[in-house]
Amino acid sequence: MNDLELLQEALEEARKGLREGGLPIGSVLADKQGQIVARGHNLRVQSGDPTAHAETVCLRNAGRRRDWAELTLVSTLSPCIMCTGTALLFRIPCIVIGENRNFLGAEDLFRQHGARVVVLDDEECIRMMREFIGAHADLWNEDIGK
Repeated sequence: MNDLELLQEALEEARKGLREGGLPIGSVLADKQGQIVARGHNLRVQSGDPTAHAETVCLRNAGRRRDWAELTLVSTLSPCIMCTGTALLFRIPCIVIGENRNFLGAEDLFRQHGARVVVLDDEECIRMMREFIGAHADLWNEDIGK
């Protein structure tokens, strides 16, 4: 799968989170052949776990691995500092981001550590987050620590 196809899979995870009453943020992890090795969506509301952001859930679902440095992390939204730190810890070299207009995470930190950052500026990702934030500002602010 290419970056756009992988983003579509992450969007499906985001839609799943929204259907469950959570935040519409999804993530997938792919190997160098473009095959998905793990999926996740934000489960913070559903699980009561403040660290259950989409990217961390996805990485947890990947389990123990030795090929982190060959993987690509895809997220519908620019990763926060916590998720960025987790991806950097495992030296994931490529991060694909659906959008960063509604929230600009720690993309500069990825770049400082040599990770390739691709922002797709996807209209569906932008719309989904904008609508969610407008309707649920309290949950959004809680998610980003405000």
